[in-house]
Amino acid sequence: MSVTAERKAEIIKSSARKSGDTGSPEVQVAILSERISNLTNHFKSHTKDNHSRRGLLKLVSTRRSLLDYIKKKDEARYKALLEKHNIRR
Repeated sequence: MSVTAERKAEIIKSSARKSGDTGSPEVQVAILSERISNLTNHFKSHTKDNHSRRGLLKLVSTRRSLLDYIKKKDEARYKALLEKHNIRR
């Protein structure tokens, strides 16, 4: 369910705003989106796993907070992130 180190490095490289960027909101949203996707696939075969479902809700809430922060700073960055990661709003 977790993201491997190689996959995380790929996500960081594709989402970074500049070289060496690992903590920008865009990178954090990308990593959270990957983890949310993995958990969503997990629930297709483990429907009664409520402990992991709680973790999923926490991840979605954290991603939502980061997206709200980006929206407050720059509307264009926000819309680009929504389109890039296919996030509904």
